[in-house]
Formats: sequence, structure tokens, C-alpha cells
Amino acid sequence: MSLSIFDLFKIGIGPSSSHTVGPMWAGYRFVEQVRARGLLHEVKTVRAWLYGSLALTGAGHATDKAVILGLMGQTPDTIDADEADHMFQRVQRTELLMLGGEVSLPFANNIHLVWEFGASLPEHPNGLVFRVEDENDETLFEQTYFSTGGGFIATREELNGSEAPVTGGHNLPVPHPFASAAELLEQGEAAGLSIAEIALANEFARSDEAEVHAGLDRIAETMEACVERGMRMEGILPGGLNVKRRAPELHAKLMAKSRGMNPDPLVVMDWVNLYALAVNEENAAGGRVVTAPTNGAAGVIPAVLSYYRHIVPGATQQGVRTFLATCAAIGMLYKTNASISAAEVGCQGEVGVACSMAAAGLTAVLGGSNQQIENAAEIGMEHNLGLTCDPIGGLVQVPCIERNTMGAIKAINAARLALSSDGEHIVTLDEVIETMYETGKDMSSHYKETALAGLAKRFDGRVAAVSVATVEC
Repeated sequence: MSLSIFDLFKIGIGPSSSHTVGPMWAGYRFVEQVRARGLLHEVKTVRAWLYGSLALTGAGHATDKAVILGLMGQTPDTIDADEADHMFQRVQRTELLMLGGEVSLPFANNIHLVWEFGASLPEHPNGLVFRVEDENDETLFEQTYFSTGGGFIATREELNGSEAPVTGGHNLPVPHPFASAAELLEQGEAAGLSIAEIALANEFARSDEAEVHAGLDRIAETMEACVERGMRMEGILPGGLNVKRRAPELHAKLMAKSRGMNPDPLVVMDWVNLYALAVNEENAAGGRVVTAPTNGAAGVIPAVLSYYRHIVPGATQQGVRTFLATCAAIGMLYKTNASISAAEVGCQGEVGVACSMAAAGLTAVLGGSNQQIENAAEIGMEHNLGLTCDPIGGLVQVPCIERNTMGAIKAINAARLALSSDGEHIVTLDEVIETMYETGKDMSSHYKETALAGLAKRFDGRVAAVSVATVEC
């Protein structure tokens, strides 16, 4: 199977791709399987169980809301982010759920949605089980799903390879298949193509060229809209941690500074920080974001893209497409050969991967060779190895929001380091990806979205109205 650019970049809602976007898709897909079997109108009860990290961290991720909305036939890419809360609260208030938008069923949290604290399914730490029953409480259909990071979901059979994943067009042959960075470089050299051109040529094998370009433009526009909304929205982020939105105030200060004399020589860093803050504050508030490659790391790539669009001279729309296509090609390597799930490998698999992707994309649009792009991606990850996931109170807020600003700045520096060299380096991208995965497997589960250690544990009891949880960071 070859991944698509649009697998790495999905439009959805916050705060988490593995704990919000993935579970919503799982609920939606389960109902569609029930419908396809002709069972929808026989259902009298629907139940769901959350396992592992989804149970331990679900309260802070809005996983219950995501499951309920998915069962109602909603999807992350189309649901109105503002309406989502109203729909969820309506179910909470009435204890009635409209399964697939058609069948009204009783549904009460902690009765029909079970949080299996302390239990985990062996295949993956993010497990969900759905079941529908008839009027005699007999099981009509049951399915297990795993939310594997970045909004990806798989059944048990798909995860172990006994069934092909349900991903339209992914089994089509592509002109430039690659499973490693070494193969990606070989393909580029043999065909005389850049990494972006390879990714786009593969995408054109699935979809019309105009459709692919329109999809990339939509991703870029959604990222830009998220930055702009984040710079406007004021107030306190939800969840009980009482984190104040900082982006609007920082934006006002930077605008005032730009009108003054003797500008700060490091003001560019402030703008990049602002772009990342704006996106991740929107994500924390449940707003519309692009999973890039996850929600917890959603600010890194948009911040570096905004740096290119607004600060780098000569930026073009084609450059934006090249940036995104290059980012996606690098992200495919991590998703295929390691993980982009913090529940599996910690935050190195999220902010670390986003930093690596963004470094590659920026190097490409600044004129770097394929070797320099690979070098930038390697640098971006090498200096995020071992990054843990332990957000306070189970919210994608502290340290997640600031961590995205750091990832964006690191990505820009990685690109500049790579561009200053000839692309030759000691550690290859393939080696650093393998090392990241090994590091993640060796990392204690206490530091992988379980809220059992680190900052999350240190602040236990000091967070108002937040259940024991942590989020994809």
C-alpha cells in the first residue's frame, strides 16, 4: 500500500487526531458497516468501550464527544466545529442518540460508553470496541478498531495484515514507489525528479492533476484560516487549566512593533511563534485544524508554511504545493516505518515528525537538493529524539502549545543547516527514523499519553475540573 498526501494532511477538529479525529471516524465507519449489513433499523442498543490511552486520556481529548458524533454519522472533515459541542451536549442532556442520523436510541455516558481504565488491547494502546444489540440484547454486530495516530484507524484484521485497509485508491500502482528515504533518493536520481515531484506524480496516479492541486490548495487555505482565526480569538481555553490565549496579544504587539523604528533583529522568530501559537490554541479549543501529521503537532507545519508565505521573498502558490508535497513524502516514511502516535512513541512521533517534515518542505522551497532535503528532515528528528508526551491535565495546552513553537523554530534552523552543507552527513534519515521507533518502544508507557508521570503527574490535583488524562502532543 502507498500512502497519499491527503492521508498525512486531513482536515478535522481539535484537540487530538488519535483521540478525537480517529475515534470519530471509527464511530462513523462502524455505523456504515452496520448499515451495509442491513441491520441499522434492527438496532435497539449501541455500546462502545475505550481501552488503553483512549480510556486514560479520553476525558481531556473529548474522545466521548468524538465517539458520539461519529455514531451520529458525523465526520471530522465536514462537521461544523462550533455545532459539534451543541450536538454532544444535546445527547448528554436528552440521553438519546440518533444512530447514523436515522435511528433514535438511548445513550448515556458510563452506561453505553465504558472507559476501561487499566485495560489495554494487545495490538495498540488506542483501542475501541463497538457493538450493536437487538431488542433481546443479542449482539447484531461488533467491531474492534485502533486509532493509530494522525487520524488513521484500522480494524484488528487490517492492523495484522489479514485484510486490506479500507483506503480508496491506495492499492493502485504508482510510478515511483518508495518505502525508505534511500529509495526516495534513488527514485529522484533515476527519474531526475525532486521529492515533491515524486510525491505529486504518485498522487496523479490516483486522482486528476487539477483535483490534486485543488486539494493541496484547500489544505493550505485551511492552515492559513486557522492561523488567522487563532490570531483573533481571545479568552480562556476550555478544560479547567485556565490557559489564556496569547496569540491575539502577541499579534497586536508585533503589528505595533512593525510600525516602529529600529525593529528587533529577532522579530521573525516572534512571528513564527505567533503562527504556531495561533494554530495550537485553536486546536486546544476544538477548532478546525489540519492534522499535520497529528493535531497535537498541528502548528509546526502551518507556522513554517506561513514563514515561507509571508516572510521569505518570492513565495508562490506553486511553492506552497511543493512545500506540502515534500512534507508529505517525509511523513509517509515515518508513518510506514515507525509511528506518528504519541501513545506508541511519545511526542517525538508527533512534534518531532512535524519538525522533520517542515524542515524538508522549507528546504525544498528554498532551492535545496534532494540530498539537502533528506538531511534537513534527519536534523529535524535527530534533535527531538526521546521527546515524551505528558501534558498537564490531559489537555493539549501545556506544554503542547509552546512545544509547537519550538518545533517550528527547530525546523527552520534544520533547513538552514542543511542548506549550508552539500547534503553529506553521518546519520541518514532512515537511521534516525529507525532510532526514533526503537526509542519509543523503549520509553516507559508512563511517558506515552497515560498521565502517569512527568508534568502531568507533577500537576495532579492542581487542575480544576479535569479528569486524569493526557493528550496527543
